[in-house]
Amino acid sequence: MTSSAFDAVVIGAGPVGLACAIEIQRRGLSVMVIDKGALVNSIIGYPTNMEFFSTPELLEIGGHPFVTANYKPHREEGLDYYQRVARAEGLALRLYERVTGLVGEPGAYRVLTEKGEITTRYVVVATGFYDVPVLLNVPGEDLPHVSHYYKEPYAHAGQRVVVVGAKNSAAKAALALTRSGAQATLVVRGADVSPSVKYWIRPDLLNRIAEGRIAAHFQTTVQAIRLGEVDLLTPEGPLTVPADYVYALTGYRPDYRFLQALGISTEPDTACTPTYHPDTFETNRPGVYLAGTVCGGLNTSRWFIENGRHHARIIAEHLAAVPAQ
Repeated sequence: MTSSAFDAVVIGAGPVGLACAIEIQRRGLSVMVIDKGALVNSIIGYPTNMEFFSTPELLEIGGHPFVTANYKPHREEGLDYYQRVARAEGLALRLYERVTGLVGEPGAYRVLTEKGEITTRYVVVATGFYDVPVLLNVPGEDLPHVSHYYKEPYAHAGQRVVVVGAKNSAAKAALALTRSGAQATLVVRGADVSPSVKYWIRPDLLNRIAEGRIAAHFQTTVQAIRLGEVDLLTPEGPLTVPADYVYALTGYRPDYRFLQALGISTEPDTACTPTYHPDTFETNRPGVYLAGTVCGGLNTSRWFIENGRHHARIIAEHLAAVPAQ
């Protein structure tokens, strides 16, 4: 087993994790960023050419300007920006290395990984929520033609595709699939497309539904998925629709099993919010902090890159103020 010593270990190499590492390093502390995937792995998983909902200045970290010719940057520009920032700051990175546990006492923790361990005084957890989809929990969900992540529409030209969900991801997927020659069917649990869908996307989707280009079933749930078809329960009763592919875009949640492995408890609220101090972001385990969207628990719309990046300075200042043991 390999072992290295750092003042802080940041788990998660997304934008907020990188922001935390930058702020910690600028205060004279040594820091290692570790991620089970690639640098900004969640953005790599975003749809091709996806447009961010925010303007570039709201996505900046470490004071590095995010230069783009577009009013709102695209996925590929975001990937380039965050990778360039990590290089410019000389951040120590261990990628494609999964953290499996945390042992030891405050001030002398050992972060356990698949490849070894890292000794550290502090741990910052910035793992987001994009890696754990909210499951339908129906038969056939594990079939190879079912995915909880949408990338691009081109492989589905001429296919019948069922999209489950009513928010931004499902709306954009249904529209893109339709315009690329797929026959899209939208399955929505509620009575309408969510009002939280962005104002320039929702009317487009509703118009495509109204003209019949996108079939939509509201107040409907998926009962089972099989090769070539999906069983639905509609207000009018059971219905089977054809499906060559299924996108279950029903949202994502934090990895609570992982948080539990780190010794982080959860508040008894409906959002299953991880326990942390609102002024310092320190969790119930001393010296272990949360940053970014993971702080919201199931309320995944509470924190984004835009406001989560500010957690970095608060945490770094708190670490720098604690005397070394």
